[in-house]
Amino acid sequence: MTLLSRTLLVTAVLLTPLTATNRASAAAECTSSVPYVSGRGGYDTYRIPATVTTGRGTLLAFAEGRHDGAGDTGNIDVVLRRSADGGCTWGPLIVVAAGDGDTRGNPAPVVDPRTGAIVLVTSYNSGAVTEGQIMRGEVTPEQSRRVFVQKSWDDGRRFSRPRDITEQVKPPNWRWHATGPGHAVALRYGPHAGRLVVPSNHSAAPPPGSADSGQEPKYYGGHAIYSDDGGTTWRRGFTDDVYDGKNNANETTAAELPDGRLYFNSRDQHGTSIGNRLDSWSADGAGTLARPYAIQPTLDEVPVVQASVLQHPGSGAPLLFSGPSDPTTRQSMAVWRSTDGGVTFTKAHTLSQQRAAYSDLVRVDPETVGVLYETGAKSPYETIEFRRLPVSVL
Repeated sequence: MTLLSRTLLVTAVLLTPLTATNRASAAAECTSSVPYVSGRGGYDTYRIPATVTTGRGTLLAFAEGRHDGAGDTGNIDVVLRRSADGGCTWGPLIVVAAGDGDTRGNPAPVVDPRTGAIVLVTSYNSGAVTEGQIMRGEVTPEQSRRVFVQKSWDDGRRFSRPRDITEQVKPPNWRWHATGPGHAVALRYGPHAGRLVVPSNHSAAPPPGSADSGQEPKYYGGHAIYSDDGGTTWRRGFTDDVYDGKNNANETTAAELPDGRLYFNSRDQHGTSIGNRLDSWSADGAGTLARPYAIQPTLDEVPVVQASVLQHPGSGAPLLFSGPSDPTTRQSMAVWRSTDGGVTFTKAHTLSQQRAAYSDLVRVDPETVGVLYETGAKSPYETIEFRRLPVSVL
């Protein structure tokens, strides 16, 4: 695509009226839909949901399509379905990044506010190795975790080929590296407006002279990567690298607060502190953290699992959090709200008592929030459901 044609396409996307799409979304009668059912479409299991709304109002629902089973290792594709009616119906399945025998996943999509392009950052490793092997340093650099970026200029219908950005964001002494999963953030306020921020996590090699006892989780840490040019080049932002085993930052989600700060909320991967959620804030666009990740005590119902946060726009609108609400098992998906920028949370709504695991929050329209989440009657990985929630119930 030439620069001129791309410019014309971006202009068309940004100038397309949203009225028709928003009207269809607001008038939709559905409360839920199921874009992914495990065992269908050529995949054994669908996992790891991520979702964004494009500049045209189209909902994009990403997931990992796992060919050979529910496990995290093997032949895994990043797949996508699109909805033009607010998540009530979905178009055909699109393979965005094919594993071809290897593992591609951890989708972290975001819409670039300057161009309207959808930017997708994902993670990769050889399908023949496991997370444990990677964390123990038992793999070659080619087999280990790598980071890729793709773009779509046509509202998510087609994406560019994955482009490797590992050398820009992953130091040589890091072993594991994971993006998100879940939507990334495009900053709207302050000196870094337009910056794309992807919350991430990693593991490091044991310090020199120490004995690697095999307890890899104590080497987990959190960080962020960001781009100031629409996803062309990338840098590492903050790195939370205490590695003391008390708070093990893992899968992370982020939201920009109305005052311009970034709020980060992370899974605590079996740290010794009491609690399963960690959080912190950044006042400089993910360059540094206000403090190291620490336990978020008001989310003590959430088990060890990925989760999502979303700042709903509007004066006095809450910061939302989604995750299972049983501290001992992945069950009972719920949404919490915070009116103090993530200092405290209060449960606002429980979606279901069924088994439930990973989730991602998205703004559908001014009156509606969507939750794309894993759920099922016997296992949380039977389906990925999209639930529409009126903002009034939150």
